[in-house]
Amino acid sequence: MVDASGVGVLDKAAAVLNALEAGPATLASLVAATGLARPTAHRLAVALEHHRLLSRDMQGRFVLGPRLGELAAAAGEDRLLAAAPAVLAHLRDITGESAQLYRRQGDHRICVAAAERLSGLRDTVPVGESLPMTAGSAAQVLLAWEEPERLHRGLQGARFEATTLAAVRRRGWAQSVSEREAGVASVSAPVRGPNNRVVAAVSVSGPIDRLSRQPGRLHAAAVTAAAEKLSEVLRRAAGGDLSPAPERTPTRPVGRRPARPGRTGGR
Repeated sequence: MVDASGVGVLDKAAAVLNALEAGPATLASLVAATGLARPTAHRLAVALEHHRLLSRDMQGRFVLGPRLGELAAAAGEDRLLAAAPAVLAHLRDITGESAQLYRRQGDHRICVAAAERLSGLRDTVPVGESLPMTAGSAAQVLLAWEEPERLHRGLQGARFEATTLAAVRRRGWAQSVSEREAGVASVSAPVRGPNNRVVAAVSVSGPIDRLSRQPGRLHAAAVTAAAEKLSEVLRRAAGGDLSPAPERTPTRPVGRRPARPGRTGGR
């Protein structure tokens, strides 16, 4: 649809969204930045807000809405899933433990990719399995950077507390020991999409007798490096760069005990 000035409604809506890339704006600021008539700018902003493409901050100013992040995450999902197998396989090889990639779906987290140990007894979470958001290091990561209201709701019935999530945000990774399943420990780190939003969690997990009661000391560096590599894939895709991300090789933790056959699982 094009108005009398020859400018389409979609062009005007795009102008409003582009104006907010620099940060929150009042209606007067939108009018000044876009050159639109005040009634037109207001009508478009309200319509975009209805579709969650815009929202309001505590001062009532317009800001980019959560739907944009959701769409960006969906656009990058194919790239994420395409890159995940190689990254998880490398993570498995340097840690000796099974590795998984989880995404949140409502009150559950879904295993969307996995790399199993090549030897020994295995008890991994298959791709497609749904696990609760109330326990496990991956659940901690997927909840830790949520908006306060969603974070508060997510803590109801959880086996971890707000102080646990504060520590996750501070150090950039999570660990759990017998939190979701007795005898199993895990370490997870966030994968970030456009606007630095957490869109997934990379994990390694295995029995406590291998990972110890401080699994982060063994594997936090490797897990964080793997998550950062997948985050880079999403950043490059958002920027239109579809070339493979450069390889990074996390080093094996110093003094780590060699992996031996045993029970593992993405928990």
